[in-house]
Amino acid sequence: MPPKRATAAATATVTATATRKAAPRKVATASKEEAEPAVPKKTAAAKKVAAPKKTVEKAAAPKKAAATKKTVEKAAPAAKKVAAPKKAAVPKKGAVTKKTAAQTKKALDESDKENVGAKRKRSVEDESGDEEEAVAKAEEDNDVEMEDAKSMSDSPSLKRPNREASVQPVKRRKVAAPKPEVKKPSKLVKGKIINEAPTKVIDIFVFGEGSSGELGLGNMKHDGKKPIDVKRPRINHNLKDVVQVACGGMHVAVLTKDNKILTWGVNDQGALGRDTRWSGGLRDVEDEDSDSEDDEDSGLNPRESTPAEIDTELIPEGTKWVQVVASDSATFALTETGHVYGWGTFRSNEGILGFSKQVLIQNTPTHLPEISKIVQLAAGSNHILALDEKNKIFAWGAGQQAQLARRLLERDDNGALFPTGIGALPGRAKATKITCGSYHCFVLDTKHRVIGWGLNNYAELGVDTEAGTDGGYVMKPQIIDSLKDFSVADIAGGEHHSVACTEDGKLLTWGRIDGHQVGQPTESFNKENTIFDEKEKPRILLVPSVVPDVGDIVSVAAGTDHSFAITKEGKVYSWGFSTNYQTGQGTTEDIQLPTLIDNTAIRGRKIVFAGAGGQYSILGAEVEE
Repeated sequence: MPPKRATAAATATVTATATRKAAPRKVATASKEEAEPAVPKKTAAAKKVAAPKKTVEKAAAPKKAAATKKTVEKAAPAAKKVAAPKKAAVPKKGAVTKKTAAQTKKALDESDKENVGAKRKRSVEDESGDEEEAVAKAEEDNDVEMEDAKSMSDSPSLKRPNREASVQPVKRRKVAAPKPEVKKPSKLVKGKIINEAPTKVIDIFVFGEGSSGELGLGNMKHDGKKPIDVKRPRINHNLKDVVQVACGGMHVAVLTKDNKILTWGVNDQGALGRDTRWSGGLRDVEDEDSDSEDDEDSGLNPRESTPAEIDTELIPEGTKWVQVVASDSATFALTETGHVYGWGTFRSNEGILGFSKQVLIQNTPTHLPEISKIVQLAAGSNHILALDEKNKIFAWGAGQQAQLARRLLERDDNGALFPTGIGALPGRAKATKITCGSYHCFVLDTKHRVIGWGLNNYAELGVDTEAGTDGGYVMKPQIIDSLKDFSVADIAGGEHHSVACTEDGKLLTWGRIDGHQVGQPTESFNKENTIFDEKEKPRILLVPSVVPDVGDIVSVAAGTDHSFAITKEGKVYSWGFSTNYQTGQGTTEDIQLPTLIDNTAIRGRKIVFAGAGGQYSILGAEVEE
C-alpha cells in the first residue's frame, strides 16, 4: 500500500521585531530663561503674600525679609518648599518664618500687622532697586557681546563668548566616548567539551521522487537531467564536504566539515530553519509540460529545493555542531558542549501540536534550556530522544503511540512538548545508541542487548504484546527477549517494521510484511512466527528473523516502508516499497528481497551511509583522498 503523501500546511508568517535603540545621553544646558533673563515685573513676587499660619513651623525665621537678586530672577508662580534645617531653633513670638525663596513669603505674627506692612514696603523697594540694577547689567553685557563678536571675525583664535555664562555659568558634563562592545563567550559555547564532530567527508547520492525538493538538486535541470523522479543514485552537485546526514519525512539536514548546517525540502512548518519565501511563480511538477525535453524549470521553489545554511542570527558565535536529526516537520542539532537547538514543529493525530508549550511553529533555530550535557539525539516521525552523559534518556514531541514512555493527560495536550526523562532502563542497561522508528524506540546497551517501547501493532518492537490489534503499544521500556540470542550491532526502525544487524554480520528483520518491508522469502513465514490475514496472506512477522543469503552486514537503515543494509566492503542492498523509486533500483515495483544497488554513479565507491524518508533515499560514499 503506497505511503500517504504529506500535505503542505500554510507557512507561518515571519514577523520581524523592530529593535529599539537607546537614545543618546543628553548633556544638561541652561534653559532659555537662564540664557536671556527677562526684566522681572514688580508685581511678580510682591503682588500677593500668603497670610502667615498660626502654627509655628520648625524653621528658623530669617532676620531680614528682603528678597535677594537671585530670588527675583528665579521667581515662579508656583513655589517649591525649602526643606527645613535639621536643627532649627524655635523662633520667638513675632518672628518671621521664611517659607520659600521664590515668592518671598514671610511667616509673621498676626498681632504685629504694622511691622508686616512696613517690612513688606521695604521689601518691595529693595526688589525694585535690584531690578533696575539687573536691567543695567544686562544692557552692559549685551554691549560687551557685540564688541566680542566683532573682534571674533578678525581673530579666528578667539572663542565665541557664551551668553549663558554671562548670566549663570553652566558646568558641562564630559561624556565619555562609548567603548567598543566586547562580546563575552556564551555559556552555551564555553562549557566543557563532551562531544566530537565527525570528520570523514562523504559524497552524497540521492534518488526517489523529489517533487517536494527533498533531493536537494535545485529547481533546474543539471547536465540535462531533471531534479525529480531520480530512479537510481545520482550525486548531488550542490553539496560538498558533508560529514553527517539526517533524513526527515520530506526534508533533509546535513552537517559540513566547516561547521555549517544545510537544509532543504519542505518548509511548511519551519523544518528548514530559514526563510524560504520566494516571489517567483510555482507550477505543478506533475504538469504534462514538465516532461518536455525543452523544459528547464521543474516548478520547485529554488530556496527549498537547494541546500542552504540555517539562520544563525540567534546562535552564539563559536558554537560547534556535532550531530543533526530530523523528524517529519522539525530538525534538532547537538553541540560539542552538549546543548540542543531545534526548529520546526511536531504534529499529532489532530494536526499541529506545537514546538514547545509557548511556541506553535519555531521558524529559526532556538536553544532548548530544559536539557544539557546531551551526547546523542534520535528522531522519530514526531518525537525526539536525547541521551545525556549520565545515561538518562529524555523524550518529547507527540506521544499518542506511547513513544514517550509515559502517559499523557488529556487536559494538558501540549505537556508532551517538555523534554522529560523516561526513567531508568531495565537490567541496569547503559545505553550506547538510541534510535527511533516512526512511532517506536530502541536502545542498544553495552552488552549488545536491545530495549524498546512505543507502537507495536505490527510487532515492530519484536514482541507479540498486542500485535495485530489496532493501536497496540508497549508503554514502558523493556528488554526485547526475542533478540536475546543475538549480539546486536546496529538497529533501525521504519513506520511499521524494523531491521538490525549482528556483530557477526547477520541481517535481521521483523514487523509488517504486505509491502515486502522485511525482505524475507515466502518460505520464512509460518504459523509460529507470523500473523496471517483472512486471505491467508502473511501480514506480520512477529519474531526477528535472519534474512538468508545476505551476510557481512555492518549497518542498517530504514525509510517508511523500505530498508537498506551496508556490507563491510561498502556495498549496499535495498528492498521494500518502491513506488517512488526510493529503493534506487530503477523501478516502481516492490523489491521483495535485499538487492544490490549497482549503477555507474556508485559502482566502485565504498558506501558508508544510508538514510531514507518517505519517498526518497540518500547514500553516502567515502571520499577517496
